[in-house]
Order: sequence, then C-alpha cells, then structure tokens
Amino acid sequence: MTKADIVEITYGKAGLSKKDVAEVVDFLFETIKEELEVNDIVKISGFGNFSVRQKRARRGRNPRTGEEITISERKVMTFKSSQILKKLINS
Repeated sequence: MTKADIVEITYGKAGLSKKDVAEVVDFLFETIKEELEVNDIVKISGFGNFSVRQKRARRGRNPRTGEEITISERKVMTFKSSQILKKLINS
C-alpha cells in the first residue's frame, strides 16, 4: 500500500476533497517524523509503537569483496504492533 492508496481509500470514506485528504495524510506523516526526531517514540493506541534506538558501531563484511569494514553507529526506527493489531492480523 502506498501513500496514494491511503489518500484514495480515505477520500472514498471521508467525504472530503482529495486535495484536503492528501494534505491531512501528509501532515500526519510529517508529525510522526518530527516526533520521532525529538522524542524517539510515537504511540498510536490500537495500532502500535514507533521508536528510535541507537545501534552501536560493529564490524561487517563487504559482500562483494569480502573485505572487513566498520559499520558506523546510527539510529534506526523500529515498530512494535499492538496486541489488538496482532489479533486482527492473525484472525
């Protein structure tokens, strides 16, 4: 599913103009991104938690050459689904 699909589905159900729905969807994603930058966690009840965590630097290998390299430390985003969403998916 793409962002355009989300806009199209929401447009069909909300009764708003497609432009307004697209702005709301864009605003929602921007808000989530900004909150992850600042607070490192976004909790959406009944859906799940988005969080940012720090990964340490580690050694790895270049798969093409086999050369050993250092993978730098970085932040990664994780998602943990809620129990409600898990039950819905598995039913």
